[in-house]
Amino acid sequence: MTTTCTPYDGHGDLDKLRDVLDRADAVLLDFDGPVCDLFGGACTAYIADEVKERARLEWGRLDRRVEDCADSHGVLRQLADMAVRRTGGHRGTRLDWADGIVTRHEYTAVRRAALTPGARELVGALALLGKALLIVSNNSAEPVREYLERQGLLEHFTAVLGRDPQDPHLMKPHPDVITRALAELGGPSPSRTLLIGDQLTDLAAARAAKVPFLGFTRDAGTAARMRGEGAQDVVGSFEPVMHALSAPLTY
Repeated sequence: MTTTCTPYDGHGDLDKLRDVLDRADAVLLDFDGPVCDLFGGACTAYIADEVKERARLEWGRLDRRVEDCADSHGVLRQLADMAVRRTGGHRGTRLDWADGIVTRHEYTAVRRAALTPGARELVGALALLGKALLIVSNNSAEPVREYLERQGLLEHFTAVLGRDPQDPHLMKPHPDVITRALAELGGPSPSRTLLIGDQLTDLAAARAAKVPFLGFTRDAGTAARMRGEGAQDVVGSFEPVMHALSAPLTY
């Protein structure tokens, strides 16, 4: 993970950020990035390789797109795509074994993952303000829940929602996990909910669910791409967010 920070520049932007936060009755947080650095910036190709090794035993020869994938979540998507090509649909092909391999590595990762700087303070401040907090992650829900409990943060969250182990196609950028979060909250207006995420897939899922989005990334290139895709608010640390939560609007 790069440590290049996106600068916060401008009092007017602070007012806008405060307004976005004020409007949100609920805040949805992606896990890997906004809450912790799950794999410490390491490539997850070794997880994808383990999945592919097992997949060869299950299916024999793999499609090239599966073989070329070097990402733990990407390989789940590619296997699901391969299953559709092989069977003409989702039915009849189980991928829970592949999800289980990735989940096992996520359990290992959460036991050593470092909290994102400012995440504990942000969660506490949002909870103190009465915001409903939910995790919406492409990671498996149970390792995330274990991590939050170990960090003493689980009590602040209404729900922890992760990927559907039966259908990798429902991972973000699909809005499924956000839709489930809104249902968990009793169906509030999407406009009164805010998603904080660090990936373009988070932005795409928020847009599909019609939920406002706050980009959080320390990578200048990702921040630029988020803005290019229409993100109105992108920060490189939680410092301006904490400032906005305590600073009055000036208009």
